[in-house]
Amino acid sequence: MAVTYRALSRLLSYPEASLQAEARLCVEAIISEGLVPDRISGSLAKLAEYVGDGDLYELQAAYVDLFDRTRSVSLHLYEHVHGESRERGPAMVGLVELYRTHGLEMDVSDLPDYLPVFLEFLSILPEAEAASLIGEAAHVLEAISERLKKRQSHYRAVFGALLSISDRPADKAAVQSLLAIKDDDPSDLAALD
Repeated sequence: MAVTYRALSRLLSYPEASLQAEARLCVEAIISEGLVPDRISGSLAKLAEYVGDGDLYELQAAYVDLFDRTRSVSLHLYEHVHGESRERGPAMVGLVELYRTHGLEMDVSDLPDYLPVFLEFLSILPEAEAASLIGEAAHVLEAISERLKKRQSHYRAVFGALLSISDRPADKAAVQSLLAIKDDDPSDLAALD
C-alpha cells in the first residue's frame, strides 16, 4: 500500500485547518516512501508551506476558484474525457465497480472520478497496478499540470508527482487535444452560468 497516494490525496483536498496542520507531514511521508523524485518532493514541500502557512479563508477561496469554478482544471477526471456527455454515466458506474472489486465502497457524497477519491483507491492497490491506472489517466493529468503551470499554482506539484509514478508517459496527441479546449476564466460569471 502506497502512503504516497494518500498523502497526495490529502494535499489535493479542500483546505481546512486539519490539512494546514498535516500538510508538511504529508510531504515527509511522501519523501520517506521514496516513490517521488527529490526535485518534485521539493515542489510538494512548497505546496505544503503554501497550505500550512496561508490564511485559511484565502486558501479556500483560491481553491474553489481554481478547481471548482474552472472546468479545465477540474479534479473530476471524467469531466476532461466525457464532459457532460452521456458516456460519463457508464464510465462512473464502471469506476464504482472497479472500486467495489477491491473492497472499497463509495460514500454517496463523493463522485468516483474525483481525483482525491481516486488516489485513496490507488493507495490500497499493489504499486504496479496503481502506476498502471495513473498511466491510463496520464494525458488528463498532464493537461491539468500544464494549465496549473500557466497559473503558477503550487498544486502543480501533485500532478508532477503522479506523472513521475505513472507506468507510462502521457499520450502527447491526447494532451494536445485537451489543451486545445478553451481554458476557463473563473471570474467569467456568464460562462459559469
